[in-house]
Amino acid sequence: MASIQQREKNGRPSYTAKIRLRGHKPVFATFHRLTDAKKWATQTEAAIREGRYFKTAEAQKHTVKDLVERYCAEVLPQKPRSAYHYQIQLSWWKEKIGHILLFDLTPSLLNEYRTKLVKHQTLRGTVRSPSTVNRYLAALSTACTTAVREWEWMEENPVLKVSKLQEPRGRIRYLDDNEREVLLTACKGSSNPNLYTAVVLALATGARQMEVWGLSWRDIDLQRGFITLMDTKNQDPRSIPLRGHALELVKEKSKVRRLDTNRLFPSKKNPLNPFDFRVPFVRALKEAGIEDFRWHDLRHSCASYLAMEGVPIRTIAEILGHRTLQMVQRYTHLSPEHLAEAVGNMNKKIFGEGSQ
Repeated sequence: MASIQQREKNGRPSYTAKIRLRGHKPVFATFHRLTDAKKWATQTEAAIREGRYFKTAEAQKHTVKDLVERYCAEVLPQKPRSAYHYQIQLSWWKEKIGHILLFDLTPSLLNEYRTKLVKHQTLRGTVRSPSTVNRYLAALSTACTTAVREWEWMEENPVLKVSKLQEPRGRIRYLDDNEREVLLTACKGSSNPNLYTAVVLALATGARQMEVWGLSWRDIDLQRGFITLMDTKNQDPRSIPLRGHALELVKEKSKVRRLDTNRLFPSKKNPLNPFDFRVPFVRALKEAGIEDFRWHDLRHSCASYLAMEGVPIRTIAEILGHRTLQMVQRYTHLSPEHLAEAVGNMNKKIFGEGSQ
């Protein structure tokens, strides 16, 4: 229950409202007017009974900077795959609105800074894409959700009330037969002895960038011809067939394995870490005269080749490690034959053998 005590200091009265409820920490506040003390006591007691008060109080004590620093220190180490990008994205919010109290972190404020994310140029002189802006919002939203559910610093997540920007349809860039030939030739001639093998593995398996770069010998069964990936983007282990030229390259590489690391492609600085192929890959692309192409497009190329061979989209999804078919639907236009066969069978059934 609430109680109010009156005191005088320098001839001026003050009113201290105290609330003590069983099972809750006592709270108090001092006001110069009795009406303010009564109003606070009534509202605060109701908020405590409804479980809202202490979250609000925490939100008035902690800033966005506090949120980012605690999240980066306690949560990001548990998310090694996303830690690098989250660190960059959350640091931007910390720099721009780190001084803002969580209590004052409103959808309108976030909308204002979402606009700044879109309009302001990066250090490279480029403008952020809608998908990149959405990733920045998603990083902050994840931190806020943790503050709501686990730390009780906030009553609700204001980022959820900010609409996402419309993103363009998923990019499909794959190597045609000529591009593939000249790129592989350039990779063979690279000063990096592992680039050719890494690119062939990416094209042959559809594995993600870090799934290829981070391969360990324990992931590979040379006798059965399979790669088993335990540490994947969606946390679901999956096995990928390793066949043909890719398998032969890995078998050849296994004959000269390094003893100081289990990595297929160890870093020069620290053999326990994977090698970063970005620089030699960009050089090979330039040598081959291929533009508008990224490492991730090797994965698109593999999926496109499978679709053009008539492989069912469900099988393609299993190979690529997608939980749903939505991401694979983008490749179906490359193989319309299965649709033509289905329509043909339907026409034959309802109109007879002679139907076209």
